[in-house]
Amino acid sequence: MTDPSLRVTDVRAEHHTAPLGIGERRPRLSWRTLTERPGWRQSAYEIRLTEDRRETVHVRHDSGESVLVPWPGDPLSSRRRVEVAVRVWGPDGGGASSWSAPLTVEAGLLDPGDWSARLVSPDWSEPTDRPVPPPVLRGAFRPRGPVASARLYATAHGLYEAELNGEHVGDHVLAPGWTDYSRRLRYHTHDITHLIRQGPNELRIHLADGWFRGLLGFGGGTRNHYGDRLAALAQLEVRYTDGTHDTFGTGPDWQAVHGPVLACGLYEGETHDARREPADWQPVRTVSYDPTRLVAPDGPPVRRTELVDPVAVLTSPSGRTLLDFGQNLVGRLRIRVRGERGRTVTLRHAEVLEDGELCVRPLRRAHAVDTYTLSGAPDGEEWEPRFTFHGFRYAEVDGWPGTPGPGDVRAVILHTDMRRTGWFSCSEPLLDRLHDNVVWSMRGNFVDVPTDCPQRDERLGWTGDVQVFAPTAAFLHDCAGPLRSWLTDLAAQQHTDGRVPMYVPYIRTRFPELRAAAWGDAAVIVPWTLYERYGDPQVLADAYPSMKAWVDGVAASAGDRHVWDTDRQLGDWLDPAAPPDRPGEARTDPHLVATAYHARSAELLARSALLLGRQADHTRYAGLAEAVRAAFRAEYLTPDGRLTSDAQTAYALALCFGLLETDGQRRSAGQRLAELVRAEDFHIGTGFVGTPLICDALCQAGEYDTAYRLLLQRTCPSWLYPVTMGATTVWERWDSMLPDGRVNPGEMTSFNHYALGAVADWLHRTVAGLAPATPGYRRLLVRPRPGGGLTHARAAHDTPYGRAEVSWTRAGGELLVEVTVPPGTTALIDLPDGSDPVEVGSGTHMFRTEMI
Repeated sequence: MTDPSLRVTDVRAEHHTAPLGIGERRPRLSWRTLTERPGWRQSAYEIRLTEDRRETVHVRHDSGESVLVPWPGDPLSSRRRVEVAVRVWGPDGGGASSWSAPLTVEAGLLDPGDWSARLVSPDWSEPTDRPVPPPVLRGAFRPRGPVASARLYATAHGLYEAELNGEHVGDHVLAPGWTDYSRRLRYHTHDITHLIRQGPNELRIHLADGWFRGLLGFGGGTRNHYGDRLAALAQLEVRYTDGTHDTFGTGPDWQAVHGPVLACGLYEGETHDARREPADWQPVRTVSYDPTRLVAPDGPPVRRTELVDPVAVLTSPSGRTLLDFGQNLVGRLRIRVRGERGRTVTLRHAEVLEDGELCVRPLRRAHAVDTYTLSGAPDGEEWEPRFTFHGFRYAEVDGWPGTPGPGDVRAVILHTDMRRTGWFSCSEPLLDRLHDNVVWSMRGNFVDVPTDCPQRDERLGWTGDVQVFAPTAAFLHDCAGPLRSWLTDLAAQQHTDGRVPMYVPYIRTRFPELRAAAWGDAAVIVPWTLYERYGDPQVLADAYPSMKAWVDGVAASAGDRHVWDTDRQLGDWLDPAAPPDRPGEARTDPHLVATAYHARSAELLARSALLLGRQADHTRYAGLAEAVRAAFRAEYLTPDGRLTSDAQTAYALALCFGLLETDGQRRSAGQRLAELVRAEDFHIGTGFVGTPLICDALCQAGEYDTAYRLLLQRTCPSWLYPVTMGATTVWERWDSMLPDGRVNPGEMTSFNHYALGAVADWLHRTVAGLAPATPGYRRLLVRPRPGGGLTHARAAHDTPYGRAEVSWTRAGGELLVEVTVPPGTTALIDLPDGSDPVEVGSGTHMFRTEMI
């Protein structure tokens, strides 16, 4: 019997949005159930696996689990393609749902021996200390019969784009992305069945330096971090309708040539001469490589996700043509132009204007210039760079024949194509704009790697930035796959003494390698955050050796005193009181920060050990955490209840990390924190470390009004000051732009940095009132705490079980709260009227109460 009120949807394998060419042999499965039956809970599920239209597995489990359930069949082998369908039963003994739409899961090449293609590189010599024209490679093949299916498995030393018979293969950008290439090189799987022709076929692969051998790092960067030769690896496998198959791939019979791209770099931009057609093809050489380094992706690739038209065409005081896109974004420009052969159009990019001109000083030595020399095609020509990206709101256009018209220049937005999962809105337009800025900064700084900034000569995966931002990131987008990949590189590049690189993937730059609190603690806190938000204990199991190595290394450095004062620290980076040229000079003692983080990571490691059944480790690290907390109080808590660093960040850490022992100590710390905020006229006094915590710390102390006044402050330094200055992304500094419109004189001034936007997590959990009560949102915590004169707020999140939503409206002394709880989950409703919390099941619930 089928129950028409139930419908299974969104069947997923692991954290993949499109499970083609995956690397897991036993991918766990998840699904959601749609139903309007209030309080519905799943009581059983059934999974059916089908291969070649033949059912191979059919299993039923009496279980309420629907997220990351075990793979029910045999382990996948390379290339194996399986269709998965699910149906469920409710708790009342009724009928089952209909079968879900099938999800097709296809494994990639899982064994090193699956690769028969050779890694090939142009057989010519070229300088390695400066930009050179990147090559184009080609190979030909001829299928011997009607094609049933075809796959292209491809990667490169460098960036690549593939074309088959002149058609672009896939929609990936900047592939294969950036990993620690010395240990892990991603390949991608493409379905190219529709591109195969009977007769001769030509596969071309365009290469560029990218992260492999291009400029990376500060001071303009250095080259050849992973090697000095570009190379491609492509294996094309064809299966015919008669069941036979052939394999074609890169090898010594391929050819290479210089194409129309004269130079290309992530920092520098791209130079393209459309007059140059590939000619004089040259031989290639094979390059040795280790196929055990080849890995399938954990998450989605970088893609073009949006096109943005200029909102204004400006003329600068010097007479230059400037395009304003109305939004600080990350990507590049696509132009449509008609003009005489040999004319060169130059595109320069910047985030802000200063004195009406393009302000490029914050880019430091990243030139961010693209040039296109026209071929003179009579019908016009269209161009977009292939292998670069920029962070910009404004573009200067030089050399254009006439004036660009509507649609002639458009911005192409690029980022890791993560599914949007979180939303927030409220009655204060400036807060809505702040939240929009956080979303835009996350999009722009997830270009394969979670970076600090997308525009200057840096763009590195700083560990501290993503550590403080991870809760916000996991609410806004499904970033489980990208961050698991990043954590894999973090663990791989971790030093034997437990030190974590300051940024991942790590490359050698002028920045010293430190054992730095808050940055290295990403090894522990990011996996824990992913577990909390996605309910996936496997991320803890995978990261556990790295987590343990970090805590053990810090414990050894701190010694028997358990006070971590033995290493150089960055501390509360970019405290608003720090001088522009000395961003680490914060008001909070950096060793207080370090000791607080030592306690926090030891505590989270102890919890992780308990979850993973490591009882001895749990006992050991719980004891270490308590010892560090006691050492913190002995070292930094004065007899009068104040901290030795009488600063906002110090008290926020002590309160949020549970470092204080008694109610009196906590009450004293909370009162002092509120006093400090009031003394600053409700201006923020925290840097990277304190900013994600201060509003929570104030709320713990019962200082909700103080937290809201801090949140809603509009003058510098504050969250809303940049918004009043026209910001469309989160700034690196509280005053990246000064009140007079000048750019901060510090060398390090980005206008797209998500770290200070970590307050959005508090907006979701406290202003709107939506948070996970148990890992993965199996149980919701609905705890809105209206304030600040707001009359309404709303947060929605696509949990693993479905859409959860909280919205409230305040009128006079009455509060109306509407809650949507996904099927299969419950919610704890804790309203601000002082009443006891209540538990509700799935469905939509309305609550009306008086505000106290």
